Amino acid sequence: MTTIQMPTISYPFPSGLNQHVHEAQQHIVSWVTSYGLLTTETAHRRFEKARFAWLAARAFPDAALHELCIIADFNTWLFILDDQCDEATVGRKADFLRSMMAGLMDILHHNRQVTPETGGPISAALSSIWERMRAISSPAWRLRFIRSMDDYFTSCIWEAENREAGITPSIADYVHMRPYTGALLADIEAIEIIEKIYLSREVVEQPLVQRMIQACNNIVCWANDLFSCTKEARQGDVHNLVLVLQHARQCTLQEAINEAARMHNEEVAIFVALEKLLPLKGAEADYELLRYISVLRSWITGNYDWSVKDTGRYGIGVGEVVAA
Repeated sequence: MTTIQMPTISYPFPSGLNQHVHEAQQHIVSWVTSYGLLTTETAHRRFEKARFAWLAARAFPDAALHELCIIADFNTWLFILDDQCDEATVGRKADFLRSMMAGLMDILHHNRQVTPETGGPISAALSSIWERMRAISSPAWRLRFIRSMDDYFTSCIWEAENREAGITPSIADYVHMRPYTGALLADIEAIEIIEKIYLSREVVEQPLVQRMIQACNNIVCWANDLFSCTKEARQGDVHNLVLVLQHARQCTLQEAINEAARMHNEEVAIFVALEKLLPLKGAEADYELLRYISVLRSWITGNYDWSVKDTGRYGIGVGEVVAA
């Protein structure tokens, strides 16, 4: 057995926590129970430990209670679905996933009303989330959100095909697909309806802002890969930046961890540098753009605080020496 030193991670951004976090957690518990999303005692224990409302409350610190509950439900649903795809045998069956995810996309495309009895817990829960999202969003936003969910589902199938074929993706392929497998792009789209930040598409689609969104996504996803690499190595999954680096470079796990940490820190530096170059014009629109960037910052620090401080979801802390 070897031991590894997990890198210390820090961010130059403040941490925040939504004032409605406790009410949101109570809501999630009731919502998950009502839809029957937890089917085993192990799943119940993991859910209680996860405290999913804390992730939403850290990522969206200024959201009102109703909106916070919507996004907390959505992220809880994503984690339950993702855990099923990653850890259960279903995650190795691409054809089954294709069929299931086509049904989920049908709910989004056609606003289908589904109950646990007519469509099962996962579909019914998504139907509930989507009904509430539609009530507070524009048609243009819905199309963007549906596109981000389609990208996420496609990436889940890509992972399943790799598992079935015994393929470890190349570094380039993994880095390209990781923003989609993390589903964070859907959460970033949700900034508009959850925090009520309405930016023009011209502003959001500026290359500088898009690169900051990409950096935020990379930071969050690669931090998660660092936190979970030993767990996923034990499970035999290869969809992790550390494990992809180790395979491609035929290096030790520690060397791969060090390189993943370097890549992660480089993205933090890029985010900070680009923030200083934001095209602020002294207009009212600047305030909205700064609010938007503030939520990206909150996602970065919030993901870290939730993963390491609030829940210990991955079972290790930064700076620790752990057995691998």
